[in-house]
Amino acid sequence: MDSISALLAFVRTAEAGSIVGAARVLGLSASAVGKRIARLEQELGTRLFQRTTRRVHLTDEGELLLQRCRRALDELSEAQADLAQRQHAPSGLLRIGLPTIGYRFLLPVLPGFQQRYPQVQMELDFNDRLVDVVNEGLDAVIRSGMLADSSLVARRLGTFRFLICASPQYLQARGTPQRLADLQRLAAIRFRFPTSGKLQPWNLPGHADAAAGMTTCMTCNNMEALLSATIGGMGVGWMPDFLVATALADGRLQEVLPALPRQHGQFSLLWPGNRQPSARLRVFIDYLVEHLFNGK
Repeated sequence: MDSISALLAFVRTAEAGSIVGAARVLGLSASAVGKRIARLEQELGTRLFQRTTRRVHLTDEGELLLQRCRRALDELSEAQADLAQRQHAPSGLLRIGLPTIGYRFLLPVLPGFQQRYPQVQMELDFNDRLVDVVNEGLDAVIRSGMLADSSLVARRLGTFRFLICASPQYLQARGTPQRLADLQRLAAIRFRFPTSGKLQPWNLPGHADAAAGMTTCMTCNNMEALLSATIGGMGVGWMPDFLVATALADGRLQEVLPALPRQHGQFSLLWPGNRQPSARLRVFIDYLVEHLFNGK
């Protein structure tokens, strides 16, 4: 247990950026935390921190140890939580990564989850880059599209449709398309994938990219910006139905060529395949499958 307490002192000091801050978190004196770190450095034969009068900074060796320690302490925390689960409700911190747009579909269902499992705390990382679940200390991530990482276990959360939309004012000024070819006289607002830099195609059955022949008036790598520009009347946008639902309902947007078949997408929840899901993650998975996208 002395080794665990020393490693815990090291991790908390790295997170707080100071020994005093770590001592406050751990409920110990700064002297006790400093001695544990010094003992750990002596046992490892290397310096873990560069110290100044007020702050500490990790050395390269310290950075490496921190990555390993976080995973080990997370595993220990999960083991303790799982043992406690045998007698108590799911509890503890749940770290979930998801795309920025994910707040549109996830946040509306979280109050119900919190009411059902009040002892589970949530930490949400909204990020459009492709995150590493293990190395970034996440319990799971929500992703859309193709799932290429074979080391992760996936559970489908539900499907959605992409819609072509424009503001009523824009369509009144430029004309409402009656067939697919009519799109060519309108301007497209295109989404650029942050990870690859490629433009998102407007895939319709029989058409690889319905926007290919259109004038592009703007590109952006954020769906919320694309939505705002479309509502503002800059052009025609291609967006998921859950993103545009409110704007369609209140009349700020109008669906274009609604009779055409649409491309479908799906979101999945992924977690490391070499790790047994904690009790809090298991109930979170089951809750999302039940409540997201109307269980589709």
